[in-house]
Amino acid sequence: MVSATAIRIHAADAAVTVISNDSSVTQWSGRYFGDWWNATAAEPTEESSGFVVLSDVDPKAYAAVARQVTSRKHEETEYARLPLLVSEDRDGTIRAFSSSDKLAYISEPHAGRLTILGTDAQALAVATARLAREVVRGLLLRDGWTLLHASAAVIDEGAVLTFGSKGSGKSTVAMILARQKGAELLANDRVFIRRDESGQLQVLPWPSAAALGLGLLDALNLYDIVRERVQAGEELHPTQDQRVTDALAAGQREPLWAPNGKEMKVQLHPDQFPAWFGIPLSAGARASALVFPSIVPDAAPALADQARVLTEADFMTGETEDRYPDVFRLIQVDGGGREQDRARVLAYLDGLPQHTVVLGHDIEASGQFLDKIINIA
Repeated sequence: MVSATAIRIHAADAAVTVISNDSSVTQWSGRYFGDWWNATAAEPTEESSGFVVLSDVDPKAYAAVARQVTSRKHEETEYARLPLLVSEDRDGTIRAFSSSDKLAYISEPHAGRLTILGTDAQALAVATARLAREVVRGLLLRDGWTLLHASAAVIDEGAVLTFGSKGSGKSTVAMILARQKGAELLANDRVFIRRDESGQLQVLPWPSAAALGLGLLDALNLYDIVRERVQAGEELHPTQDQRVTDALAAGQREPLWAPNGKEMKVQLHPDQFPAWFGIPLSAGARASALVFPSIVPDAAPALADQARVLTEADFMTGETEDRYPDVFRLIQVDGGGREQDRARVLAYLDGLPQHTVVLGHDIEASGQFLDKIINIA
């Protein structure tokens, strides 16, 4: 008989317990959340306080849920960029399955329980971490936190938040600050923010794989480290496209583009930043400054002619949340936070120092410029 293992994940006042019949699933969650949130071993019992995610390698149970979904009225949607078939029982239980990664789900939000079933341990582990994160996301948002589309680097306990659309330079700014100025990396793409009782804006990380382009890695003098680690047999995050792995093997340093024009990037585990690059991760900070970058390859770093301001579009709300719609009813509020909480955070962020900048591909010059405008000691 296979023994179950469990791990408890918590951030601020939100927590979820993951229980699995495969220890690699809970080990994966421990690795995924341990540096940015908190992850501790727990007793594998459903009587654990709070929300529970049950995650088992069970091909028969997976097939049974797949049959249940397809034999009744269901809808097709997309979750984590993969097709997902979804049906709902009268009591609000949601059943879903994805044939692409052979995963099935039974979500019982009214009971505080989510069951994930699969045939492959790694696919199950990735999905389990993703959905456990969504549980915590829902708990945080319902407790007054908001979720914004931003990177964050921490210097002297203050988080420099960088905003912008995809490709604007959010990761570039955070990595320059971390690589050249000794900042801790708090987030690569999303951050939780809430005003505390003292009036300061507290920032929490959104644990995730970090996507960095080949060109950026080369400019930061990190490319050779990644390539050598991979050639030595260490693994990057499984969501990385094989074409990126092949490009690393071939020694390609220039940006890699997909046919649709999207840059294909290296996908790093969170714990690879301290282990490979010596860049520490931050578990939280207070918001101290805002940066709105744009990247113009041959430009000298400078303040932009027109200042940008924070708007509703910077929250992970509406169309901005294009990857994780709330199909399992784990969030139950707007994906970026409740309207009144977003308005409160917007008002307080608006009072912080803000810098709209143009950066070029000269990393050293960009680092010196950022140092100057945000007064890094």
